[in-house]
Amino acid sequence: MNSDDLRASRHSMMSQPHKTPAELGYHFPAEWERHASTWLSYPHNEASWPGKIQSIFPYYHEFIKQISQGEMVHINVVDRPMKESVNEALQKADISPERFTLHIQPTNDAWCRDHGPAFLVNRKASIPRIVVNWRYNGWGGKYPADLDTRIPTHVASLLGLPVFYPGIVMEGGSIDVNGSGTLITTSSCLLHPNRNPGLTQPQIEEYLMQYYGVKNVLWLGEGIEGDDTDGHVDDLTRFVNEDTVITMTEPNRSDANHKPLKKNLARLKKMRLANGKQLNIAELPMPEPLHYKGQRLPASYANFYMANAGIMVPVFRCRQDDIALDILSACIKDRPVIGIDSTEIIWGLGSWHCLSQQEPA
Repeated sequence: MNSDDLRASRHSMMSQPHKTPAELGYHFPAEWERHASTWLSYPHNEASWPGKIQSIFPYYHEFIKQISQGEMVHINVVDRPMKESVNEALQKADISPERFTLHIQPTNDAWCRDHGPAFLVNRKASIPRIVVNWRYNGWGGKYPADLDTRIPTHVASLLGLPVFYPGIVMEGGSIDVNGSGTLITTSSCLLHPNRNPGLTQPQIEEYLMQYYGVKNVLWLGEGIEGDDTDGHVDDLTRFVNEDTVITMTEPNRSDANHKPLKKNLARLKKMRLANGKQLNIAELPMPEPLHYKGQRLPASYANFYMANAGIMVPVFRCRQDDIALDILSACIKDRPVIGIDSTEIIWGLGSWHCLSQQEPA
């Protein structure tokens, strides 16, 4: 398609202001589907890793290096001096400059899963990809988000893609999809009054269906201890194929995560996919508890990222690491499962999935 045809197609699409992505045939693909690239926002906010931000970079660079083995990595940086320093740091980490691109697009923080673009696809359309720019309010107004919430539009402009604006608050880590009509989320996050207090659960479901292109919404309950996002599902339960989820469990009855995870497992056993099938469920043990200045950290193996080159799984220097990696390897056969130390990264209250956003091929 030449540039004139592309402009005509974009004009035709955007001249239908009442059409949603779902009505136009678009959907949010599963994370395991082929990526064109991964988007990141390079960490720079020292308040997110108080007193130890420098300690995260060897592990963050390893994450980038592993992703870059199978796809391009696009990284948002704040300004030109930062661009120059990051370029130097990545090359020192033995990451080929042909495998990453740095973009001067200022952010408040590094959590690109939540503020990055949601790419939807319709491979039969003249424009096969679009971007949805949900509102992002720093997880219910906890943190500044004035720069972050603009990132999807900046990326869409860079790629020449149409943008859709639902007008409500949503975060990428609050949902997961199987690519075949089903989305899973939590009531503790999406129904929290600090997100969209004027909307009911059925109204939020309608937004999810219209702007993620799904037909079936499954609701879990509470998130894990220490999660300042009010319970993102990417720390709890994730699809690993169309009809299988992994879900976190805590056998220790005295642990704060035992009851909510037990309740979520019970809910999962009753759920059905869009095609009516029951879920296949694989249980993962929680890692040993980690704390920072008395605060429980949201360490979870569910916060993995499914890149072309492999499944990047956070590990935490404890005995459960190998158990979790073995279970995931048994569930995911088409690419390697790669443990990357997240003990330093998790001080920022997030891990590899929280830091990344896929751009589908």
